[in-house]
Formats: sequence, C-alpha cells, structure tokens
Amino acid sequence: MYQKNHWLPSADIITLKKRAALFSKIRHFFDKKNIMEVDTQMLSLASISDPHIEALTLSTNVQGEPIPYYLQTSPEFAMKRLLCAGSGCIYQLGKVFRAEDRSRRHSIEFTMLEWYRVGLDHWQLMDEIEQLLNVLTEGQPVKCERQSYQAAFEDVLSINPHTVALTTLQQMAHEHTGYGLEEMDRDTLLELLFSHVIEKKIGLELPCFVHSYPASQAALAQKITQDGKLVAARFELYWKGMELANGYYELTDSIEQGKRFSDDVSQRKQLQLPNRQVDERLIAALEQGLPSCSGVALGVDRLLMLLCNIEHIDQVIPFAGDRA
Repeated sequence: MYQKNHWLPSADIITLKKRAALFSKIRHFFDKKNIMEVDTQMLSLASISDPHIEALTLSTNVQGEPIPYYLQTSPEFAMKRLLCAGSGCIYQLGKVFRAEDRSRRHSIEFTMLEWYRVGLDHWQLMDEIEQLLNVLTEGQPVKCERQSYQAAFEDVLSINPHTVALTTLQQMAHEHTGYGLEEMDRDTLLELLFSHVIEKKIGLELPCFVHSYPASQAALAQKITQDGKLVAARFELYWKGMELANGYYELTDSIEQGKRFSDDVSQRKQLQLPNRQVDERLIAALEQGLPSCSGVALGVDRLLMLLCNIEHIDQVIPFAGDRA
C-alpha cells in the first residue's frame, strides 16, 4: 500500500530551486570558457569493465532476438569517442546509473557533471575545478588542499601504501573493518582502509585533492614516474569527508587500454561477477587518436548536499522515493 502523500517530491521546493540555480551556474561557467555541452546516450550495447562498479541492464527484442542494453554508469566512453572525432573540449551534465545499495550518499540514479579539457594535465584540471567551486559557492573564497595518496596513509595510519607488507595490510584491514585476513589483493585491502578509515578524515574544512594513486589503481589514467616511483596520474576530490570527484590525465594508448580491459574481464571472472561486453568502439576511437587531455566526473547531487548542509541525497533529488 502506498502512503497518502507518496506523490510528493523527496526534495522541498526551496532545495529544487537551488538545484536549478546550480545547474544554471555550471552551464554558465563552461559557456564562458567556450566549452561545448554534449548529450550522449544513456543506453549502450557495451559497458565499463571495472570490477568495482555494477551497471543496470535492460533487455529488448530486435527481430525476435533478445538484445541486452546497459544504462551508462558514466558518459566517459562516449565523450572520449567525441574527443577522438575532433570535438575539442566538452562537458556533460546528466543522469547516470549504478546498481548499488541506496544510502545517505548513494542512489542508483544520480546526476553527474563530466568534462574533458584538451591540452591540460591533471594538475591544471585541479586548478579549474577549484575555479568552478569558487563560482558555485559564492561565499568565502575556496582554496583546495592537495595531498598525495601516500601522504594520506602516512598521516592517518603511519604506513607507506606503496611498500607496506601484505600481512600488515591484512591485519590493519581486519582491525578496522573486520575483513581482510584472507584477502590477497593489495588494492582491495588499501581500498578497505581508505574508505573506512582515511576518507572520513580528508577535506574536513577545505576541499582536498588526493593524488598520485598506486599505478595498479590507474583505471583509465596514464601512469607516470613521480619521486622515483610509478604512480597513476589521477586524483579524487574530498570535501567534509565525502568524495565529490574523480579525475584522470587520460590514457591515450589503445593497446594499453585493451590490455586493461582484458585484465578487468579476468578479474571479474575470478570474482564471479557477470560478464559484460567490452566497448570495442572506444578502442577503435583510441586507435584513431585521443588528443592529450584530462577529464573529471563530479557528483552534482553530493555537491548540492554540501552547499545546502543536507544530510541525505534523497533530499536533493526531486523524486528519490519513486525508486523503491
């Protein structure tokens, strides 16, 4: 049985007006920089291979044959195909979907701002994100902090994530989360410690970019040598203990990208996760040439939560209650 007022929005009208104003400011920011807005597909025949993100799927019949489609978890692949086709700098503000548990900060449908800047590296993109935050906050000037992944672990847990022994990681993960004693994957253990212990202590006052992740966590970013070690040219932005954005100095090598897709497929199989169609169109686009660029995805609903001092993501989404 539905409750009497089940038709009402989950966000109040005042918040929805602030949401509309936020969208307008975002579009104005990029319009002033002459960065083109794009609107790529929500449905695709292929999806991301990342073993840590699950896609929502649907199926339809074409000439009697069942065809599976994936709802986009990010517009990244489609936007990179546009970049390879010569679009120049682009941004997209729209809905994305992920098959994950709903919580205070998570929704299966949410709004993402993603943009790509040709000719900029990830350090320069961090500067631009700071510019955007200053436009959107319209208050006290925002000056973002920067901290390496290694420094974050050393400050909070007094370990070097690049060199710490596996047994030490297992023991620390179990101590803080109750899991990990039998886990053999270093990145899984590091993520457990980061998400359960470190994340909540980052950017409590000012927004903070965590950068220079282990090379094994490069995802779709380039790997670079920094301070004598190979690291991923990527960053994540945290503010008041919440992850807001994930950015890369983008990988342009089609062969390396294909290898990473294959590694992901193998890991998904090992973890007994559903097999997903790899996006061969992205590989074909990269073969034609992706210009040197950096890109970032920012969670707009989470940003609105912070700007409005709202505790639950449902309270900034018009009809979160419609998705039981």
